[in-house]
Amino acid sequence: MLPIRDHNPSGRTPYVTYALIAINVVVFISYWHLFSDARAINAFFNDWAMIPRQVTQTGDYGGLFTSMFLHGGLMHLGGNMLFLWIFGDNIEDEMGHLPFLLFYLAAGIGAGLVHVLSAPGSLVPTVGASGAIAGVMGSYLLLYPKAKVDIFLFLVIFFRILPIPAWIMLGVWFGLQLFNGVGADPAAGGVAYWAHAGGFVIGSLLSLPLFLRLGGPRFWARTDGHPPHPEAEYQIGRTRIPTVRRR
Repeated sequence: MLPIRDHNPSGRTPYVTYALIAINVVVFISYWHLFSDARAINAFFNDWAMIPRQVTQTGDYGGLFTSMFLHGGLMHLGGNMLFLWIFGDNIEDEMGHLPFLLFYLAAGIGAGLVHVLSAPGSLVPTVGASGAIAGVMGSYLLLYPKAKVDIFLFLVIFFRILPIPAWIMLGVWFGLQLFNGVGADPAAGGVAYWAHAGGFVIGSLLSLPLFLRLGGPRFWARTDGHPPHPEAEYQIGRTRIPTVRRR
């Protein structure tokens, strides 16, 4: 179940969202060549990633910031940037450019601290913008629970694009982070599920002042949980590829 777009157009150009995507891509390209040398990439991540034990034992907090702009591979980068592109523009639209940037960084740092609490003695480097983006997703769920999100659903040979309410897609995603986090050992490496879950909750909490300023429950009542503007409509046009029939 992969989200590919939402039906929630933003009212202004999301310069910060675009800039964050560009920075993540440029930073990844700058060290991409190191992946061919295991020793070099490990040394790079040891210098710039977030290592929980360094935070708890030596007070080295720099990795909480720098790790938000590092990724462990193309799929890791692509998935994170897709989620940021889908959900970031609307939160930036509501918050404004600078407040959104501060919100994004705060959610990312908070998510990193949650991961540190879950595995304070871990020596495994942690990288990725997932915690910050999870904060954006938590904010999106609070503000637009019924916004339509198109997901690409694929089950072996069956695949379809389905529009579903944001609360289903984001709720399932958050539930999976909690479920997998309970069964995983955060000190052993792999996916930082607690950072994802923590970022999601932190993003929701940081968005509460905005939600209350918009009217709180009255905001939901006015829009029934949908965006407070007409939703985008997408149509798939006819293909020029001719149909080939079997004789």
